[in-house]
Amino acid sequence: MNSHVPALTGGGNVLAIVPQTFEETMRIGRAVVASGLAPSALIGKLEGDDAAAAVAVAIMSGAELGLKPMVSLRSFTVINGRPALYGDGLINVVRMSGKVAYLRTGCEERGGKMVGFCEAKRLDTGEDKRVEFSQADAERAGLWQTKATVIKWNKWDKKNEEKPNDSPWYRFPQRMLAWRAAGYCLRELFGDVLGGIRDEFEVREIAEAEEMRDITPPAESVESKPTPPKPPKPPAPPSAKTIEAEPEEKPSEVSEFSLGDFLDEIETAVAGAKDEADVEEIWNDFDAPSVLETEGHSDMIEAAFAIKTRRLAQLSSLNGG
Repeated sequence: MNSHVPALTGGGNVLAIVPQTFEETMRIGRAVVASGLAPSALIGKLEGDDAAAAVAVAIMSGAELGLKPMVSLRSFTVINGRPALYGDGLINVVRMSGKVAYLRTGCEERGGKMVGFCEAKRLDTGEDKRVEFSQADAERAGLWQTKATVIKWNKWDKKNEEKPNDSPWYRFPQRMLAWRAAGYCLRELFGDVLGGIRDEFEVREIAEAEEMRDITPPAESVESKPTPPKPPKPPAPPSAKTIEAEPEEKPSEVSEFSLGDFLDEIETAVAGAKDEADVEEIWNDFDAPSVLETEGHSDMIEAAFAIKTRRLAQLSSLNGG
């Protein structure tokens, strides 16, 4: 019954599927997302083509460094649109270049504190380098973690939450010191191989520093909230007493001129004059002839003079003639 089924054979070379166009890369990205094999650190909460695009960016970034698609997914992550290599991925790319004479990383203890190091040498030029990144360096950079729990900003729910400290600087300090030293050393010594690619943790720190945060201060109570200044009161009609105490300044704001109000103010002011000298002083303060001419009411100058004359007549029958 099974005579038609071909026999299984062994041997042959296993070849990776390497996309040649952008469309092929996106097809692989969609297949990886649909299969559930896309690393959660790479796609986060992205879905559909957004997740496939993140996978495609990792594949394309790895292809520029000579990595096959699935190796790229194991070595790359994308943080805020920046492709970054895991620590071991950074070392893997440099070793695969064929330009390494030797490459060593590790962590030492000096004076009670840890010091990570990386030393490497190029095979083609003979250049060598050793870079150290110490615990003191991590403390100055704000990377060193000693607390079991930390307050973290939940960007999805937009609030602070206390969570167990899962920072690799808390769980694996020796490895982090060595990888940070390797990142600096390898980018300087093998810049042509890495093409500016950074390690995951350094890119994540840059992204957190650039991320927008809500810095709106909490709402102030009614008692502590400053009260805005009240608008100035309109000037009261001048009287003899107020004019004697302090001449009223003209308002800085230009208001619409009212002929009737102006003549009423003159009449009210001179009505409070006690003698002829007060009348003359009030009249000079109003400067009625000049104001009326400026406002286009020169025909009412005589009416203003009549107000003055009537008050003088009340104060002295001689002036009334």
